[in-house]
Amino acid sequence: MDDTQEHKVGEVTLNYRIDGDGGEPLVCIHGVGSYLEAWSGVVERLKDRFTILTFDLRGHGKSSRVKGRYEIDDFVTETLALADKVGFSAFNLAGFSLGGLIAQRLALTRLPRLRRLVLLSTVAGRTPQEREQVLSRLAALQAGTPADHHNASLSRWLTEAFQEKNPDVITWLRARDAENDPDCYASAYRVLAETDFGGFLDQIRCPTLIATGEDDVGSNPRMARYMHERIPGSRLVLFPGLRHSILIEAPDVVADAMGDFLTGTEAAHG
Repeated sequence: MDDTQEHKVGEVTLNYRIDGDGGEPLVCIHGVGSYLEAWSGVVERLKDRFTILTFDLRGHGKSSRVKGRYEIDDFVTETLALADKVGFSAFNLAGFSLGGLIAQRLALTRLPRLRRLVLLSTVAGRTPQEREQVLSRLAALQAGTPADHHNASLSRWLTEAFQEKNPDVITWLRARDAENDPDCYASAYRVLAETDFGGFLDQIRCPTLIATGEDDVGSNPRMARYMHERIPGSRLVLFPGLRHSILIEAPDVVADAMGDFLTGTEAAHG
């Protein structure tokens, strides 16, 4: 893959990469505590058809470790600034988990910039119990460390079968998580925990694919169906046997679904 580059937006320096050349523009946004490499498996499978922008969110990877409170619109502004930097006037957009919330916000506020939208393993319309659960995880994270959060969450993210067959991947993920700044991680997780655009989704008027793991307990199928029912003409896909970290465990399955949807070889409705 191509080397990463840097672009400064205000006081924040963002680490980004472009893969592919000449295909339709595609922007991919990762989740909390992650990094642009989380998309590597998907990018490898799609870069022959798309020109793909991946980047480290503020506070993550090699981007600026900004301290203090983060807001969803900080992420939106920085995403658009990078899209402008690389010359994407209108683009396809895919967001995973927190990235899916950023993508929802971008679709609600900057719809003319989007061609098609992909919402992966993300959230909307949380029940009171689901809100309580995610806020409890936020409190535990704020009291502990990213490493503690990693250990508590591993089986929410990946199946036991995958963990057993891929110890090298688990070791790599643990090492990457240990590099996270605890304050930045908590600041980003707060945005994930406290943001919900469920009441506004009917305003998203571009072709949209909604997908999640069938066994994802956080970004669960109920929420995926909730989004599907409210976003006009959207398409819903549930991946059998998968939990939250679909980009890591099944990039081939995700890339197939995204590629079919983004190229229009699958109907944009469910």
